[in-house]
Amino acid sequence: MGITLHSIAMAVEYLGIGILLLLTLIGLGLFVRDLLQTHQLEPAYHALRQQLGRGILLSLEFLIISDIIYTIAIELTLDNLIKLGLVVLIRTFLSFTMELELSGHWPWQKGNQTPSIEPESKNSKA
Repeated sequence: MGITLHSIAMAVEYLGIGILLLLTLIGLGLFVRDLLQTHQLEPAYHALRQQLGRGILLSLEFLIISDIIYTIAIELTLDNLIKLGLVVLIRTFLSFTMELELSGHWPWQKGNQTPSIEPESKNSKA
């Protein structure tokens, strides 16, 4: 029994789901650890959101790859291409908004980050 494109697409899909579950469990473990060490909910909560967001973004990439394999290599019809286009559009929108949520800027703005403003030193007089 040989490996088929369908089984490869399914394996990539399962990999995306596995990544999501694994990174969720890691995030929850780190949340509990941070909460027990610091006894502060807010920093632990923000770290958990960052971890979950990264997990969602990474798993979305694998799920998009799986969708492309299913559509292009297995069932290439106009209807499936339209569905793939919509799925990729929705997932791309989700990826962009998740990136904005996690980093505070759009993915294409990574190289143009505004430097942080440092307070003036006491020795410098204008």
